Amino acid sequence: MPEPGGEVVGRGLRQGGDLLRGWFAELTAAAERGEGAAYVFVMGSLVELLRSFDLPVVFPEINSLQTAVKRVAASHLNEAEELGYSPDICGYVKADVATQRRGGEHPMGRIPRPALAVLTTACNTYIKWGEIWERTYRVPVAVIDVPGSRRAGDAFAPGDGDFERDCFYVAGQLRELVRTCESVTGRRFDVDRLRENLAWSNAALAGWRRALAANRAAPAPFNALIDGTVYLGVLNGLRGTPAGAVFFSDLAEEMELKAASGLGTLHDELWRLLFVGVPCYPIFRRFNELFTERGGVFVGSTYLWFASGGAQAPFSYDLEDPLRGLATGLLLSVRAAVDSMLFHDRALDELLDGLRADGVVFHAVKSCRTTSAGLADGRRALLERREVASLLLESDMMDQRVVSEAQLKNRVDAFFEGLAARRAGALA
Repeated sequence: MPEPGGEVVGRGLRQGGDLLRGWFAELTAAAERGEGAAYVFVMGSLVELLRSFDLPVVFPEINSLQTAVKRVAASHLNEAEELGYSPDICGYVKADVATQRRGGEHPMGRIPRPALAVLTTACNTYIKWGEIWERTYRVPVAVIDVPGSRRAGDAFAPGDGDFERDCFYVAGQLRELVRTCESVTGRRFDVDRLRENLAWSNAALAGWRRALAANRAAPAPFNALIDGTVYLGVLNGLRGTPAGAVFFSDLAEEMELKAASGLGTLHDELWRLLFVGVPCYPIFRRFNELFTERGGVFVGSTYLWFASGGAQAPFSYDLEDPLRGLATGLLLSVRAAVDSMLFHDRALDELLDGLRADGVVFHAVKSCRTTSAGLADGRRALLERREVASLLLESDMMDQRVVSEAQLKNRVDAFFEGLAARRAGALA
């Protein structure tokens, strides 16, 4: 096993950045060749199926958040609002509208136009967003209706009658999507290509779950907010590829090595924190520093659950019947994603128990009603069951105009003072 401090430590972030830049370079090349791409979303992307038709895959959510991280989102938002898009709607949508109007120009390269769009019912915004591409480009939009969880607290797993009926329903929609892909690309469906892509995804998902589990160690090997977002980008963008499978095998090795060696993402970890919601991308690194400067590390996040499309759920695709296996995995993963997003108080019970967190930070954002609705109620429900410190912050995931670093810092400082008082009282 490599020694701590060798090439293994830090490898995930280095390789993750390289892979993401390479992915955007491939999209840029496709755009320059005039090729169309499949536009998909993180909750139910179906990239394994789309890659079997050799379609480049575009994640507009990732493109949009990158405009905020790169600090160019303001002009995108203004351009969309000048066209009549409301300041109150999803900032991701508005940034994408501006990107499309600019011919795909993007801080990471150039985004190819859509040849088709594939979306699930995991988020209501997905459907309205897809309608914009449908009107603009006259391309087919495939909406996969994924039934949600039926009963609270019920595993609702394969073998259950309702699950099997839902799986049959979803599999039928996937067969329709296959026909749409054949029509768009002029290629015949190759079930063996799908099987191969699903096998690569199974390997990547297994490595991802091992990496997540490694953060049970103290100090935590990675920061779920900053590092985790890089890993999410690779997990979504390179799903169903050999490079993605190798990356997450290597990442799991790195995180397990760091955990065994006592190497943390922060040299002096004083507080273990959980994050709920979508990150504050306009001041992404500074937002994280407000916590790390006080010894706080985000060891877990509901964002790593729902923005990975529910990849934390313990499932693997059945390779014997790939379309059926894809339908089953889609049901399990999308339900896990939506439940962790909308019923975060339940997800937090699992995270608190597994990661031994000292506090929970809830982040409500103006331009995503789906992730922010009910955060205050969820926080109250959690505090009725658990003795844990909590903080509710409000800013945005895209719009710098509603992000006040000074106000955030005041709230964060008060939160840490409360954490310290709580710890002192417990030791008295």
